[in-house]
Amino acid sequence: MAHTAYPQSYYAASANQAPERPALEGETQTDVCIIGAGYTGLSTALFLLEQGFKVTLLEAAKVGFGASGRNGGQIVNSYSRDIDVIERSVGPKQAQLLGQMAFEGARIIRERIATYGIQCDIKDGGVFAAINPKQMGHLESQKRLWERYGHTQLELLDATQIQRVVATDRYLGGMLDMSGGHIHPLNLALGEAAAVESLGGVIHEQSPAIRIERSANPVVHTPKGKVRAKFVVVAGNAYLSGLVPELEAKSMPCGTQVIATEPLPEALAHSLLPQDYCVEDCNYLLDYYRLSGDKRLIYGGGVVYGARDPADIETIIRPKMLQTFPQLKDVKIDFAWTGNFLLTLSRLPQVGRLGDNIYYSQGCSGHGVTYTHLAGKVLAEALRGQAERFDAFAGLPHYPFPGGRLFRIPFTALGAWYYSLRDRLGV
Repeated sequence: MAHTAYPQSYYAASANQAPERPALEGETQTDVCIIGAGYTGLSTALFLLEQGFKVTLLEAAKVGFGASGRNGGQIVNSYSRDIDVIERSVGPKQAQLLGQMAFEGARIIRERIATYGIQCDIKDGGVFAAINPKQMGHLESQKRLWERYGHTQLELLDATQIQRVVATDRYLGGMLDMSGGHIHPLNLALGEAAAVESLGGVIHEQSPAIRIERSANPVVHTPKGKVRAKFVVVAGNAYLSGLVPELEAKSMPCGTQVIATEPLPEALAHSLLPQDYCVEDCNYLLDYYRLSGDKRLIYGGGVVYGARDPADIETIIRPKMLQTFPQLKDVKIDFAWTGNFLLTLSRLPQVGRLGDNIYYSQGCSGHGVTYTHLAGKVLAEALRGQAERFDAFAGLPHYPFPGGRLFRIPFTALGAWYYSLRDRLGV
């Protein structure tokens, strides 16, 4: 079996030290076998271990290899489709439950960092930036919506105020969420993995799940071993490679691209983002950026449908960065990488159960840092028999992509082009 290493990202280059975790060989037994050691799997494992379950995680590559260790590092509340969309598509009780959970993931992340002493450069404060009046109107509505669900750490910013937060003239306003923020995402995953092991959990890297034997006591097979369990949690998201065929039609892997500059002089870094908040704009295909712990600008944006790796990431993202910060025209780019996330047609996560003992959560649709941590708690509750919040997610309607597997990529790209055109026209 080929050894799968981290991609050449800034996060991998600056990761905290972590042990090599051996591949599974032979047979082992556990209460819960979790497939995937990204945020969903690690969060689920922590909640289960804290409740006394015996847990084994199988990771095809390394802890945080997928989106968990490659994302923009931003703690963003709610879901990829906001609570108002949910309210229109489900009943009031279900909407109320999902609305109440929309801000829980950020709290869980901070609790994990504090409880287990995770070193991941956490900073408070995230800004949603409006490029046109329509987007500003949306932020005003979003503030009222979130406050209706008890989320009050919000402040609208006018054109003058946002220029004190981010050194660009692109925006006419924004909204600051002080319960948002940013982290070194791979170091968060590595810290959570260490916490899992401190509680007796077992993690096997380089151990892809290649088959699930479904029965009263399911068995998960890897190339050199197998895990017998009472329950299985499928938490592989965009990296499942056909393991669970019935989940594939309603989701599509997509790639997003990120660059990191060389370390910036302190004065320049401070001038760009004086309060060290992270920022994302309100476009359909949005840009997002922040400063790293060592004062690099990490800038991401764009989507590649179907998760192909672009030939030259820097040529895609650098012009976006310079449109926002032309003052960085002479700055060198040290790292450029891509990572896959799983998109659903509704842009809402898919949660459910196959039979009586195989659970899954996937399809964060680019909004996964906070949702995955919530998902771990919700999955753990369901395994303990407290399924009300799990059922609220499981009841969300999901549909296959139009055109089937052959045409889902061009159809989705066409839809994205349409919405991007609307963003540019401000309509």
